[in-house]
Amino acid sequence: MHSLQKIAIVLCALIATLVLIFTIGNTAKASAPPTADQVASRVQAFYNQTRTFQARFQQDYTVKAFNKRKRSTGQVSFERPGKMSWKYDTPNGNRVVSNGSTLKVYEKDNKQMFEQPINDSQYPAALAFLMGRGDLKKTFTLRLLDAKRMNFEGGYVLEGTPKSPTPAYQKVLMYVDASTAQVRRMLILDAQGNRNMFTFDNPVVNTNIPTGEFTFDPPKGTTIVHP
Repeated sequence: MHSLQKIAIVLCALIATLVLIFTIGNTAKASAPPTADQVASRVQAFYNQTRTFQARFQQDYTVKAFNKRKRSTGQVSFERPGKMSWKYDTPNGNRVVSNGSTLKVYEKDNKQMFEQPINDSQYPAALAFLMGRGDLKKTFTLRLLDAKRMNFEGGYVLEGTPKSPTPAYQKVLMYVDASTAQVRRMLILDAQGNRNMFTFDNPVVNTNIPTGEFTFDPPKGTTIVHP
C-alpha cells in the first residue's frame, strides 16, 4: 500500500471518529435535563408575557396537627399587575380579591373580611409571579425534584425556598408543564407542616376580564378587620 493511500485511510478514520464524537456530544447535550434556573426562566418568561390568566381551581388544605383535609373548588382570575380574584363555589362562598393595591379576604362562615394593602400581606407572596409581580430567581432558592417520584411525569417539579424568611410559608412546589411552562399545580408548605395545594384546570390566558371581577363589597353585617 502506498504511503498516500495509508495517509488517506488514516484521515478518513480520523474524520469518522470526530464526526461520531461530535454527534454523540450533541445528542447528550440535547437530552440533558434542564437546570432549576432554566426551568424557572421559562416559567418567568411565560408569565411575564401573560396579561391575564383564568382557570378552574381545586384547593386541598391539610392541617397536619389534626390530619384533617378540606377540599374547595372555584374560579380564579389574575391580571397584571397585581390583580387577582378567587371565587369559591358554594357552599363555601369565600372570596379573595386584589385590585392591585388592596387585598380583601372574605370568610363567609365567620362573616368577616380582612382588608390590608397588598404590599403588607404575605397571602399572595407565593403566587406573586402569577400576577406579574416579583421574580422567581430573586425570591427563591430553587432546585428540581424528581418529577416521577412526585407523580408528575412529563413535567418539572420546581421547589422554591424563600430567600427572605417569612412566617407565611417555608417552601413552594411548582408543578410545571414541560411543553408550555405553565404552572399547573402549586403546593405551599408552612412551618407547622400544613399543606395548601392548588390545582389549575382548563387555563385560559390573555383574554379580557371584566373590571368588576377585581372589586368586592361584602354583605351587610360583615365585620371588617384591618390586621
